[in-house]
Amino acid sequence: MSGECASRRVSWAFRLVLYAAVAGFVVVGSGCGPTKVKTETSPYAERYHIKSVAVLPFQTLETPQVVDDRANQLSVPTSARRSNITVAIPPDTQPTEQATTVVPPAAAEIVTRLVWDRLSNRPGLTLRSLQEGERAWKESAAESQGDEPQHLAPKIATQLGVDAVVFGKVLVYRERVGSKLGADPAVVGFELRLVGSDGVTLWVGNYYEKQRPMNEDLWGFIERKGAFVTAQELAAYGVEKVLKEFPYGGQGSTNRG
Repeated sequence: MSGECASRRVSWAFRLVLYAAVAGFVVVGSGCGPTKVKTETSPYAERYHIKSVAVLPFQTLETPQVVDDRANQLSVPTSARRSNITVAIPPDTQPTEQATTVVPPAAAEIVTRLVWDRLSNRPGLTLRSLQEGERAWKESAAESQGDEPQHLAPKIATQLGVDAVVFGKVLVYRERVGSKLGADPAVVGFELRLVGSDGVTLWVGNYYEKQRPMNEDLWGFIERKGAFVTAQELAAYGVEKVLKEFPYGGQGSTNRG
């Protein structure tokens, strides 16, 4: 019996050591690479009682971008830096001969729908339909000769009778090449902004990720069930993570009205 007990103690000790090693590997692995999500909430956000929101159609960055595979970072062209949306991504430092990629038009529609779906399920928020947001955006843009969403947001919010509008831009959207078991991984980057009916920017969110292999991002690889995901799946993951920091609706929000 004593031999059996000793054997059990050794077995449990081995398991504890193994669990500790794996846990340490996860912590180290998850700390590698750039931050995937960045958000910023206005210091005035608590003064606003945002209960109704309209999501405007996302735009796409039309200028070709350079994807730096070595650093997992998106190089943003000069024209994009003049956008009204803050681009919280490192500037381009790579040679001009590096391969570029263009955001497909369908990416904007995909991300718009993902954002709307996520916010529509958020307690305490009432959303206008995507069709209403799109129609209001097109009408306002036509009247103002294509002005930026930041400038049109107050007018659209008043027109739709909402407290704020959400809009954004897809900065990079490159599809996975290969199968889920082995591929040139997908790359997705986008930004979104919440602007009140008075034109004040209340919140900004940014997501960028090029899925990395298990030895570089163990925790992220486990989250994707050990597979290389599609660009749409990566975008859905990004929307979920970014909107966890959305300051209105849901638990722990600043919406106290």
